[in-house]
Amino acid sequence: MLVKTFGCALIGIDAITVTIEVNIDRGINFYLVGLPDNAVKESQQRIEAAITNLGYYYPHKRIVINMAPADIRKEGSAYDLPIAIGIMAAAEQINTDLLERFIIMGELSLDGTINPIKGTLPIAIKAKKDGFRGLIVPKENAREAAVVEGLEVYGVETMHEVVAILNGNAHITPVAVDAYGDGPEPCYEYDFSDVKGQENIKRALEIAAAGGHNVILIGPPGSGKTMLAKRMPTILPPLTMAEALETTKIHSVAGLIGRNAALVRTRPFRSPHHTISDAGLVGGGTYPQPGEISLAHNGVLFLDELPEFKRTVLEVMRQPMEDRVVTISRAKMTVDFPASFMMVAAMNPCPCGYYNHPDKECTCKPGMVQQYLNRISGPLMDRIDLHVEVVPVAYKDLSSKSGGESSAAVRERVIKARKIQEERYAEYPTIHANAQMNSQLIQKYCELDEPCRNILKNAMNRLGLSARAYDRILKVSRTIADLASSECIQSEHLAEAINYRSLDRDNWGS
Repeated sequence: MLVKTFGCALIGIDAITVTIEVNIDRGINFYLVGLPDNAVKESQQRIEAAITNLGYYYPHKRIVINMAPADIRKEGSAYDLPIAIGIMAAAEQINTDLLERFIIMGELSLDGTINPIKGTLPIAIKAKKDGFRGLIVPKENAREAAVVEGLEVYGVETMHEVVAILNGNAHITPVAVDAYGDGPEPCYEYDFSDVKGQENIKRALEIAAAGGHNVILIGPPGSGKTMLAKRMPTILPPLTMAEALETTKIHSVAGLIGRNAALVRTRPFRSPHHTISDAGLVGGGTYPQPGEISLAHNGVLFLDELPEFKRTVLEVMRQPMEDRVVTISRAKMTVDFPASFMMVAAMNPCPCGYYNHPDKECTCKPGMVQQYLNRISGPLMDRIDLHVEVVPVAYKDLSSKSGGESSAAVRERVIKARKIQEERYAEYPTIHANAQMNSQLIQKYCELDEPCRNILKNAMNRLGLSARAYDRILKVSRTIADLASSECIQSEHLAEAINYRSLDRDNWGS
C-alpha cells in the first residue's frame, strides 16, 4: 500500500515542503531514498523501536520510503515522526483521510515520546503558504508554530497522540497564541541607571541607537566600554511584528529558541570571542547555518577587543554591513541570511592600553599606537559612524549614590527619533534609519546652511579629517537633529557630530 505524508526541509531560514512516500510490499527489506543524511538513515532503528514499544504493529516487509524532491538534502532527526506515521498508515493502522492536511515533524525516542526540533516557525509559515490545514509538532515547539495565524497547531508528547489526532479520536485542542501580546514584557538584566558618570558616552550611544549607527568605543582598560555596550539593547526601540518574526526564524533555524517559547521579544545581543572563525561570524558550513552577524539581525553585534580579531574575519563583514544581507555560496546551494545589525566595537587605544589616559603614562614605543590602530582596515573603519573616546570614571562619580538616567527614559527619546525617520523614509522600503542613507538621500535630507558649511569646512581643514568622515558627519548630524525634533541641521548638531570622528584626525595616535 502506498501512503504519502508531508514534512519540511530547511534551506537557509526558509522551508520547502517534503513529500514522504511510503510503500509496503511483499518481501523483507528497508529502503530510504531521496538524499537523506546519516541522521535520517538511522531513523529506521528509532522508528521500529518506538512503534513496537507503543504496542503497534511494525510490518517486517519490503518498505520503500522516498523523500521528494530527491535533489535536496534531508538533514536531522525531525523526519522520524512523518516516516513512522507513513509506515503505520501504509500498514493500515492509521486513517489516511487527514494525512494530506497536515505537515508532521518530530524526533522520536525509543519509547515513542517526541522530542523538540529546530526551525518550527519557518515550517509553519511554509505550511500556511502551501495551504495545509495544520501542523503536528512536538509540544515544546507548538507555541512557536502557533504564532502563524490560520493554522491548527497540535503540540504532541507521544506518538499515541498523533495516531489519535489522525484517527479523529483525540481530545487535544490546537494551541492558541497571541502573537505579540502573549507572554511577559521584555525584561533586561542591565540598565543605564547602573552606570555612574560617563554622560558623554551615554549620549553617544543614544545617538547611535536613534539613527542605527555603528559605534566604536576606544579607551583604557576598566573605563567601562563593555559595561556600556551591554546596555545598548535596553535603549533600542521594541521589535516590530515583522522584525520579531524574522528574528525568530533565524534563531529557530539555529536551534536557539527556548522550549515552549513563542516570538523573540527582545533585540538580540551577540558578543563573539575574538578567536572566532570567518564561518562562525558570517555563517557557513557544508549546509550553511547562520553566523553571529545573522543571529544579531535587528539587534547588536558587540566586538570586544576589536584589533585582536583576525584581519580576515573583520574583512568578511564589510559587504554584509553595507548590503545588510550575507550570501553563502556552496557548490550545491546558495543561501541568503539577513544581517541588518548595529555594530558596537570596543578597543584599547594602544598595546599597553594607556594612550591618552589622564593619569597613567603610555609605555608604548613611538609608532606603536598607529600600528595598533592600523590592524583595523580603512574600509571597515569607514563603516563606523561614531568614534567615542572613553575615559575612566572619576572617584566622586563612582562613590555617588545617585543613579543615572534609566534606559526607559532614553528609549522614549530614541523611539521618538525613529518615528521621525520612519515618516521621512516611508517611500523608500529598504531605508529605515539615518545610517542607511545613500548619497542621494544625504543630499536631500542633510542640507546645510552657510554657517554650517563653514563649520564643516574649518573642521575638515583644521582637524585633518579624512574625506570618508564627511558623509558620516552629515548622517550623525541628521540623527542629532531628529533627537532635538529639529527639521533642519543646526550648527550645534553639526559640531557635536564632528566630535565623534576622533580616529579620523591626522594627529590621533601620532
